Amino acid sequence: MTIQFEPIGRIESPWKSLAGMPIQPAGARGVEGRVVIDARWVDGLADIDGFSHLILLYHLHRVRGFKLRVTPFLDRTARGIFATRAPLRPNPLGLSIVRLVRREGRVLHIQDIDVLDGTPLIDVKPWVADFDMVRDAHAGWYESARHDVSSYRSDARFQSGEDAPTVEKQVEKSHEQHGNSDR
Repeated sequence: MTIQFEPIGRIESPWKSLAGMPIQPAGARGVEGRVVIDARWVDGLADIDGFSHLILLYHLHRVRGFKLRVTPFLDRTARGIFATRAPLRPNPLGLSIVRLVRREGRVLHIQDIDVLDGTPLIDVKPWVADFDMVRDAHAGWYESARHDVSSYRSDARFQSGEDAPTVEKQVEKSHEQHGNSDR
């Protein structure tokens, strides 16, 4: 079976490089961006104005290859890729929940964007508390490794190629910057 997706637009953000960008929307509070929907899909934006938050599904277009075990930004232990939010996935799809500020035609002005500028948008869905809030949820390994995610920034651990530094060096540097060197 082959599955193909066609982008419905693009995400514009101040993040021009993977280095130093937030690793989750919590680290991008107040950061403004735009979602530009291709003209042929604009009628699908009808009634979106009434929602405060949107779920963006996008293609991690700068990711090359995948790994089944990775050391996530917030931990020092290699974890299964499906138990992390790391980008080196078999299907490089990303998900972010952002605040909708306003709509102007085919442009959605948003905040809290943690996505690389020019990222192809696959879909937009409204965030609805009755559907998307999960009570009694558990966060697996993250519950014991919990950190203030808002202060973490992307490093080179998920870059591909010979220039990418070793995971160990990137993990150590990240934890030193966040006062977690004893972990």
